[in-house]
Amino acid sequence: MRIIQSLTFLIILFHSSVGQSGLTYEMKETENQLYASNKQINQFFRRFNGEEDDDGNRYYTSDKKYRDASLRKKYIPGLFDRETSQIDPNYARDFVRQITDKRSPAFLNFHEDDWFAEVTTEFTFKGRRISGLLYMRLQQQGQGYEWIIEDVAFDQFQKLFDKDTSSTKKFMHPLSHELDFMTLRKAFHGNNHNEQFTAKNYTPDFLTIFLYEMNQGNMKFETVKNVKFHFFSIDGWYFSLANFNRPGYNTGWLISSLVPLNGADQKKQLKDYIYNKN
Repeated sequence: MRIIQSLTFLIILFHSSVGQSGLTYEMKETENQLYASNKQINQFFRRFNGEEDDDGNRYYTSDKKYRDASLRKKYIPGLFDRETSQIDPNYARDFVRQITDKRSPAFLNFHEDDWFAEVTTEFTFKGRRISGLLYMRLQQQGQGYEWIIEDVAFDQFQKLFDKDTSSTKKFMHPLSHELDFMTLRKAFHGNNHNEQFTAKNYTPDFLTIFLYEMNQGNMKFETVKNVKFHFFSIDGWYFSLANFNRPGYNTGWLISSLVPLNGADQKKQLKDYIYNKN
């Protein structure tokens, strides 16, 4: 919020400081750069959908230019990171062509689409500073929406589990029921990885562990180090969104990666990779 207020103040300051003499070239250039930057996620959505003009003024459903295909073809190429990301230009061209097709255009829906945030955080855990990822998404709450933590990824939690799936792993004898399962004593004795005695498809719930440690006071939030967003909203595509803070016009929230998806299996594989489920 402070950044947005500062940018707005700078634009007002430019106009008020030059009076009737007009903007100098340097001031005009800086102002244009401020307008060109995608300063907010909501602004990225509007520009992607063709719902605002060059100066950031909103278009509404009653406006002629609202979601205009020509306007979107002009805007969307500027939503890609053109300076540091290695996005295949052929992918970008096919992507823009698909979403601006007049017969079946594709738009982003802030509240309903398949997108989520990946938040890089720092916590103090049992006296040590650690890094971890929080995966967050929107959820309807009453008449509005809220951000919720859907999952987490911390190395400290993952190291707790090391399931042995080999043919020589420890197991409980199939006749244990005849001994009132007293074989549990031998199974648990001196064993630090009792996940060996769970189902083949067992996966630990790291979110529950995280919430338990937080509620017990063993973890304390310190700060957010980085935020990026993942979108599976457009049929057949995945793209990520990152914030680029640098001079020039190609700044703010921009598409930092773009990958074509071939079916539901590839989509699931990529999601599992992002969520550290592989």
